[in-house]
Amino acid sequence: MEGKLKYPVITISREYAAYGRTIAAGLSDRLGIPFYDKDFVKETAKQSGYSEEDIVREGEDMSPASKFMNSLLNNANAYSSSYDGIYKAQKEVILNLAQKPCIIVGRCADHILTQKGIPAFKIFLYADEEHRLERAAELEGRPNSPELKKILVKKDQKRETYYKQYTGHPMGLYKNYTICLDTGTLGVENCIDILCTLLTENA
Repeated sequence: MEGKLKYPVITISREYAAYGRTIAAGLSDRLGIPFYDKDFVKETAKQSGYSEEDIVREGEDMSPASKFMNSLLNNANAYSSSYDGIYKAQKEVILNLAQKPCIIVGRCADHILTQKGIPAFKIFLYADEEHRLERAAELEGRPNSPELKKILVKKDQKRETYYKQYTGHPMGLYKNYTICLDTGTLGVENCIDILCTLLTENA
């Protein structure tokens, strides 16, 4: 722990391949608090009854077509989509995790905590296409693939659609966050240094 935490709960929203998980892990190590990203899957499965495979597929991504069908079917009597069921379960997991100091990545955590009046330091991470393509090549294991640009666009679109569906706000709108950082320009380590300075105070 570098110092006393000013904000015990930290949320990270991010563009795809903008080093969200990497920065969350770095903050976790420096601040001495856990971070939750893919860890949501097992706990959400327990809460919702959906399979881990369903949650991986639908836990944060939603295509425009899926959004349309979700809205259409939700108008039917007594219908609850898997997206809604998984979101509700993830919401309960987030509220439970926020009872102790932690870092929560994605899953509309910033909006969920704001709605419940739970104070949080809300981060949004973004980067230019060049830096994100470099990172996407690592994540996808497809260096120099011409498909990477399509992957960036598709993943961003799904993530943004999901966020808008459940928050009513566009993802990345600066006024909804405590700070927005360009991870491509600043670099991962500089971002971690900046955030640690803002998040802690000397004992």
